[in-house]
Amino acid sequence: MRPRAAISWSGGKDCCTALLRTHPDFDIIATLTMFAEDGERSRSHGLRPDIIAAHAQRLGVTSLTGRCSWPGYTDEYVRMLGDAAALGVTHVVFGDIMGGAHRAWDERVCAAHGLTPVLPLWGASTRALVEEFIGSGSSAVIVTARAAHLDESWLGRTITLDAVRELEALGVDPCGEFGEYHTLVTDTPLFGAPLNVTFGAREMHSECWALDVHAHS
Repeated sequence: MRPRAAISWSGGKDCCTALLRTHPDFDIIATLTMFAEDGERSRSHGLRPDIIAAHAQRLGVTSLTGRCSWPGYTDEYVRMLGDAAALGVTHVVFGDIMGGAHRAWDERVCAAHGLTPVLPLWGASTRALVEEFIGSGSSAVIVTARAAHLDESWLGRTITLDAVRELEALGVDPCGEFGEYHTLVTDTPLFGAPLNVTFGAREMHSECWALDVHAHS
């Protein structure tokens, strides 16, 4: 039997690539997503709860969520991992690619419940990873863009090889690994159906352009 796992789920392309790489070897039964204290937006990617719920529904898994301030992030994540452990989860998949502090954090929060972290993307070429995501037949759109690197015209753009080349020409990491942009997955072979979305307002928050996205059944 495959080990039962949960996946740290931002809703973006990197966690999706991690899922694509690990699902043959693990029984992934839940997504793990952190929201702001009011529960209105996910941390980092700024996605609405209905988007995250729609992802979980299309993947056929349970959506486990938490709410926190940034200072309380770790404690709330550990609590959420307790919920995962109660479901029989023994492994947690993370989409981190680089940064020793990220890996150390993954290991620390998992250790609180005796869980094993799995980092299938660790150390990989970010250009190769984005090409792998596109090549899998998955699709994603840009939902945040750091103003120091990208203007608001990037919001809503689909990640294609042409877009990646444009990003690289601007000095942006192909995966946005230094916070230059974040994405929302709209389709992947593991979804039961594509995610239909409409784009709303474009706003500036903390020196980042953010796109409001709504899901439709």
